[in-house]
Amino acid sequence: MTIYVDVIWLLNFLFDMMLIMLTLLVGRESTSKRRILLGSFVASMIVPISIYFPESLFTSVIGKFTYSILIILCVCRYRSFYQICRILFLFYFVTFTVGGGLIALHYMLESPFGVSSNGILTFKNGYGDPVSWVFVVICFPVIWHFTKKSMDRHAIEKIRYDQLCPVTMKINGKTFSTTGYIDSGNQLVDPLTKSPVVICDEPYLKQWFLPDEWEALKEACDILDFDSIPKKLEGRIHIVPFQGVDGKPSYMLAIKPDHIKIVYEQKEIVTNKLLIGIQFSNLTKDQRYHCLLHPQIIKLATVHSA
Repeated sequence: MTIYVDVIWLLNFLFDMMLIMLTLLVGRESTSKRRILLGSFVASMIVPISIYFPESLFTSVIGKFTYSILIILCVCRYRSFYQICRILFLFYFVTFTVGGGLIALHYMLESPFGVSSNGILTFKNGYGDPVSWVFVVICFPVIWHFTKKSMDRHAIEKIRYDQLCPVTMKINGKTFSTTGYIDSGNQLVDPLTKSPVVICDEPYLKQWFLPDEWEALKEACDILDFDSIPKKLEGRIHIVPFQGVDGKPSYMLAIKPDHIKIVYEQKEIVTNKLLIGIQFSNLTKDQRYHCLLHPQIIKLATVHSA
């Protein structure tokens, strides 16, 4: 039998590229074309490996799973372990969905029924392949559950994505940009100035502080010793009381920015009538956004649009 490895490789390269692009669309991930081509090339190389090295580790289940992780790392820039796992499972979900669709299309175009010698309509292979029946009976509930969970999660992610917007903050003359999430549940307001409080996490806010300054702020928040706040920051740091979900009163350190710029519905919004609440941890596992925007800012900032 003659095997045209180059043709098989090209078909797999194109097919893998479509799977990767579909995975990125479903996962709302953005990456460069070079990374897509690199990931497609790495994914397609499993063809010559399987043909020339059939006993290779990459032909085993563990090897294929490891190879899948390598493909995802080639396509997406590493942000967090959760993000890589999320894209990996979406990649498998898309692959299984498309593969199942191809099998269904195959059976639709080529009927599995035939007429036996005695004129009785039956399956061409009797009762069918028993392995296929066992596979369907065992795996159908698993696939159904996985599909439902994935689609539910995708619906939630879509809602979150629609509420994301670019944010740029200027504090003490230094400017950094990130992604913000318009959180309708964030109703935190400074009781003294009546300013809405935008909550930002540690990876984003640390860019404005020296390591010793950040540790001093963290210690002041942990032990509620606000006298330990660095002198140079006292003019900008505010103490905002709030009530936690457990009903207990607590305090949050907040900083007054020079201004904040938000791109919302293709409009640029600029305002300085707010405070930046400091959260000494990550807001999300996948670091999709680093800022919880107060919905009141959108109302206030329409007056101060730039």
